[in-house]
Amino acid sequence: MTGSAPSIPAARPAPRALPAPSARVVRWEIAIVLGLSLGRSAVYAIVQLIDKATRAPLGEQTTVLNPTLSPRPGFDLTYQLLDIGFALMPVLLVLHLTWLRGRNPFRAFGLDLRHPVRDLVWGLALFLGIGLGTLGVYAAGRAAGITTAIVANALDETWYQVPVLLLSAARHALVEEVIVGAWLVDRLGWLQQLRAAGRHRDPAPALASPRVSDAGLHLPVRAGTVVVALAVLRGAYHLYQGVGPGIGNALMGVVFTLVLLRTRRVMPLVLAHFLLDAAGFVAYPMLHEAGLFGG
Repeated sequence: MTGSAPSIPAARPAPRALPAPSARVVRWEIAIVLGLSLGRSAVYAIVQLIDKATRAPLGEQTTVLNPTLSPRPGFDLTYQLLDIGFALMPVLLVLHLTWLRGRNPFRAFGLDLRHPVRDLVWGLALFLGIGLGTLGVYAAGRAAGITTAIVANALDETWYQVPVLLLSAARHALVEEVIVGAWLVDRLGWLQQLRAAGRHRDPAPALASPRVSDAGLHLPVRAGTVVVALAVLRGAYHLYQGVGPGIGNALMGVVFTLVLLRTRRVMPLVLAHFLLDAAGFVAYPMLHEAGLFGG
C-alpha cells in the first residue's frame, strides 16, 4: 500500500503594513493617546494647582509623590504594581500604533541597545546637569512660595519599598520619554512634513514595503515649534507640585527634546529620567535628613 505524498500548505503572503496615516488620523491618535495618559494628567494637574492655590499658600502645602495605597502591606504592594502596570498601557499603545504603520518602534525611536556607550554618556550627562538644575529650581520655588514641599517617598518601611520605587521611576521614565520624548516628536514631525508637502488634507500614500522597516524618527520641519509645545506639555502635567516644578520641567523638556533631535534616540532620555527619579525617590530620606529638602 503506497501512501500519498503529504501536501505542502501554500505559503502565506507577508502581511502588508497599513497605509501611512493622514493628518486627520494622526491628530486623532495624538488626542486619544494624550487623553489616556499625559494630557489627562496635565488637565488634572492644572485643576489641582488651582485648588491648592485657592485653599492656602502653595509654600505651606505638601505634595506626596509615592503614597501608601493601603495600610495592609499585601494589598499595598498589589495596588502599587497594578498602578505601575496599567500606567504603561499607553506606552504599549504608541508602540503598537507605530508597528501597525510598518515601522519597528524600537528602532524608530532608538529604544534599543545598539549604542550603549553613547546612550550611557548622554544619559549620565543629562542626569547630572538636570539633577543640579532641579535642586536649584526647587530651592528657588520654595523660597518664592510657589512650590509645595515635595515628599518623594511616603511608603512604609517594607521589604518591597525600594523595588517599588525603582519600578515607579522606570514607569515615569518610559511613559514620559516614549510618549512625549519620542512618539509625539515623531507624530508632530509627520504632521509638519505632510503640511510642507501640501498633503495635510489627503491621506498619505501606502508604505511601499510589506515588511516592518527600521525607518527612524520623522523629524519636524520647524523644530522650535515642537520643542516649545512639548516643553509646555511637560510643565503642565507637573503643575500639581506647584509653579516652580512646572517651570523646571518645561526647561527640562526643552533640553531633552533638543538632545533627542540631535541623537535621534530616546534611550538616553529614558536612562536620564530613570536616574533622576530613582535618586529622588530612593535617596530622598537621606537628603531630607541632611537638610537639603527642608520644608
